[in-house]
Amino acid sequence: MSRSKDSLKVMVNGTFDILHRGHIELLNFAKNQGHQLLVAIDTDRRVKELKGESRPINNQEDRKMFLYNLKAVDIVMLFDSKEELINIMKEYQPDIYVKGSDWKSDRPSTAEQFCEKVIYYDRVGDYSTTNIIQRIVDR
Repeated sequence: MSRSKDSLKVMVNGTFDILHRGHIELLNFAKNQGHQLLVAIDTDRRVKELKGESRPINNQEDRKMFLYNLKAVDIVMLFDSKEELINIMKEYQPDIYVKGSDWKSDRPSTAEQFCEKVIYYDRVGDYSTTNIIQRIVDR
């Protein structure tokens, strides 16, 4: 990848249900890899399918608004299936795809078919939406 960092497009995806430090650090890291950052988020229907009926805590429009108002994020799009995520990748054509390192075993990654480079980002501490929800329930 010989192009200037100022012209590189970066993409991440996830649920981003309850924003926490781990999300913010991931998004800042991703933005630092290039010029424009697109965040693709799962629809409410998809989150329920993947994580259970009690999720998401925040609806898709709120999650989209929270993300869009972060300094690191340029574009936020919703996807309802793996096919829709692939279509977003095809349309956006990211140079770099940043993925949580807990997905390293999920290879080859779909992103590797559509991006020049996939970077795996190590989880920050024990930050996770599931842990935050459990701490609230335990109180």
